[in-house]
Amino acid sequence: MDDFEYITGEPTNIGPAVAALKLNPPFPPHAVPRGAEPTKVPMGFMPQMPLAERNRRWDGLRKRMLMANVDAILFLGNDIYWDMGNANIRYIANAAFKMGTHMSFFLDSDPVVWSFVAHMNRPYNFLLSVQDWVKDVRTARGLVEIAADLRDRGLGRGRIGIVGFNSTIQTVTTFLSGDLKLLERELPNVEFLDMTWALQEMRMVKSEAEIGMMREAAKISRKVLDVLVEIARPGKLECEVYAEMIRTQIANGGEPNIFNLFASGPIDHPTEELWHLLHGMDQPVMPSRRPLAINDLIVTEWHTKYGGYLVHTEYTVYVGEKVPDPLNDIFKVCVESLDASREALKVGNTLRDAWEAVRKPAERAGYDFVELGFHAMGLGSPEFPTVIYKPGYGSNALNGSRIGDLVLEEGMTFGNNLDLFDPKWKPDVGCMYSDFMVVRPNGAELLVNTPRTIGIAY
Repeated sequence: MDDFEYITGEPTNIGPAVAALKLNPPFPPHAVPRGAEPTKVPMGFMPQMPLAERNRRWDGLRKRMLMANVDAILFLGNDIYWDMGNANIRYIANAAFKMGTHMSFFLDSDPVVWSFVAHMNRPYNFLLSVQDWVKDVRTARGLVEIAADLRDRGLGRGRIGIVGFNSTIQTVTTFLSGDLKLLERELPNVEFLDMTWALQEMRMVKSEAEIGMMREAAKISRKVLDVLVEIARPGKLECEVYAEMIRTQIANGGEPNIFNLFASGPIDHPTEELWHLLHGMDQPVMPSRRPLAINDLIVTEWHTKYGGYLVHTEYTVYVGEKVPDPLNDIFKVCVESLDASREALKVGNTLRDAWEAVRKPAERAGYDFVELGFHAMGLGSPEFPTVIYKPGYGSNALNGSRIGDLVLEEGMTFGNNLDLFDPKWKPDVGCMYSDFMVVRPNGAELLVNTPRTIGIAY
């Protein structure tokens, strides 16, 4: 049997603190050919980020660690909010699993990715086959082991940053309370501080490598839009249309990401009966088995995910031959707002310049809105900065409070939220519309090229 070796999933470079835990090996001895390495074939079929991009990010994070007087950073991943809880790990490691991923990041040595669970790592962890940023990927046996590994590295004292997930909706960083208590117990001489802000800051301006990923996501998103218009025929069930939209994403290389805020219903209905046709709706209330009918409206917003990067699209589809004039008028103002976004989202303008320009067409027309502005996107959504509500209403993180004078920089990326209705016509029927925009010196670059007319399905 000299041609084979037996592996148990245990790391070979553990220190005395980890050894003292006497943890179970991840799995029984497993014979593999001696010297065999994880295949790299899958890398040729999945989106890849260059090592230069990794080096840029690692350097930027280490500089922020030094400024914050932090000795290491522990990333605690989760699958909250459509898997965005792993966004910061993906930004630094270019890899993560929904089932559970943590990461230890250091000033003077390579990071360790800790991946749950044991049976997913036999005979090795597949993250080693889909990326080349991180070499040390270990089967996670709990935070007790990770804390012991930090002690073995001489990091049982001092300051350690912890990184979770937050956004302009999830404004409080998400950590599991039990994880924090365990870390405090296992590392009593460590001062922990939330360093999630550092990743949010780094992710605010995208590199051209990141924007390249988003261009690919936008291509897929346009295919989703075209399929929506093609199949949303009278008699089709909402769930059939919805399923085809998701199938199109995955079949064209997008990640399985079931973010589709879809709503449909009759434009004409009793005035005493309200329908939810100003904005799409979340799962599980949508989609249903309701069949589409003539004179129905579909309003929807979906995120397309490619290489971890999200692109946002909103669109309105009319089921029938002729769009009602009041609805068409609303959509025309949505297009005016889109054009205003393209002109205003440019280097040097302030956020206030941009949101005021976006809202002028609706103000002139006397229309109201559910959302009217833009939200930043990348590995998460909505990222900072985001402005979609009127001043003084809703969450201050979403209404422009205190951020109006911030200046747009090249490489910021935004999805529009152009969700208008005419209260003089109907209080519960409107249009949704957007493109995806990259801030450039002379105006935004549009990635999706959303049609400038309402979709007509008949």
